[in-house]
Amino acid sequence: MSLFHADSHGPDDMVMHPRHQAMQPVLVELIQQLRACETVEEGTDFQRNLLTLLLEVEKDRWEFKRAVSRMRNGKQPHREVPELQSGRDPADIATWRFEHDVCERLARQLRSVGDALAWRVFGFHRPFILALCRNQSPGPMYGKTGLAAELEHFERACKENGTFALLHDLTNCLRIGDMTVWDGVHPPRTEEIKTNPKNSRSAQLRRINQARVAVLDGGPLPGDNASELLYDLDLPLRTHLDVLRDALERAATDGTYATPVPGSRALFVVDQYACAQQGMSSEQFNERLQHAVDGALQRAGISANRETYNIQATSLDSTARDPLRVPWANYPLHPVICARLIGDYAVATVETSGPVLTRLLQATGLDARWVRPLGKAALQPGEVIMEIHQQERLRSVTLPGGWTMTPGITLQMRRSELDRYLMELLQPGSWAAGIKHVLAARQAGRPWPHYRNEHEIWV
Repeated sequence: MSLFHADSHGPDDMVMHPRHQAMQPVLVELIQQLRACETVEEGTDFQRNLLTLLLEVEKDRWEFKRAVSRMRNGKQPHREVPELQSGRDPADIATWRFEHDVCERLARQLRSVGDALAWRVFGFHRPFILALCRNQSPGPMYGKTGLAAELEHFERACKENGTFALLHDLTNCLRIGDMTVWDGVHPPRTEEIKTNPKNSRSAQLRRINQARVAVLDGGPLPGDNASELLYDLDLPLRTHLDVLRDALERAATDGTYATPVPGSRALFVVDQYACAQQGMSSEQFNERLQHAVDGALQRAGISANRETYNIQATSLDSTARDPLRVPWANYPLHPVICARLIGDYAVATVETSGPVLTRLLQATGLDARWVRPLGKAALQPGEVIMEIHQQERLRSVTLPGGWTMTPGITLQMRRSELDRYLMELLQPGSWAAGIKHVLAARQAGRPWPHYRNEHEIWV
């Protein structure tokens, strides 16, 4: 049973917290520093800076957790606990839970910038991320057993000529191994740092090797399913991220903005700062947003039966939760806008209709069927939402009784692929071409496709 549970605070309470507000300029500065990094030394200094900030936040989080534990046992919070900044009642245990939750979110926000560094140093080659994210999140760095050994190894690696080392604990997306090292000659080398050299964590070493073989030699991805393989689409990635940029800029002025996006999608953006500056009441805000959303859905052709058939992906409180998502700091947006998305001061939501999206793919010649049950339940990890079938007509077999069996391939689309189509705003033609490419290859199992030119898309 978790020590913490849902209390009377929501997203609005979170973004109004002084700690949360103070993180915005910090994120902007970190993103600017990251984008200015050109040398090994600058990348190393960036990590040291990020590490200091993350450990400070996680230490406070640990202290607030300790205060909650004491109050649950009828004691007062200890003297070392950080000062409350929320203005809430210190005698209420919910106040301390709230402070803990704020620190948890701030730690994720910092790690999302670490994720952006990881994408950059891997050259925006998605296979490395897909391979190294396949573990549970390791949890906080502060108080971690073996942290001192990792930092010592990191500093030692940084002193080697031309070597760049990346600490995985500064990220959310790198969950296998403790560190990856580049020597400028060989492919990146992921390492497991042992506090005691005599101890061997064979399971972790096996997963590191699986990840390496998956990326470099086409082997199965880490895990128990040998049919999960990376798949090179050998196609250019095309997006409508210019629409996202324009929508965020409009919302930064008007407070809200909604627009259709090619490919049976509608994009809604809310900017908290702009809404506050305009002094809108809750009723005015809801009315303006609903009017904009209704118009965008209508123009996108997905307004009918919205409650039953439509499905959304959103940026709200998603930062550094899903290791498969491209971090906001890598989007081709101004650092201030990236920070607002990371901190939920700007929220982007993309919506589509399952049946309409299916018809869009059918129009390109794909035999697509929407298989997700109707309703508004949230998408679950690994959930199959669509099936795309391709028959092998040249291999049909006549059976007794007048039946003909036609072998075929069924490609099952899961949440992660739809999330990518929505949040990365892939152009529908590029998306459909990728699906056809996978089907044409007749690759059995569960392929994880990736495009080749992502270094041209992300920052």
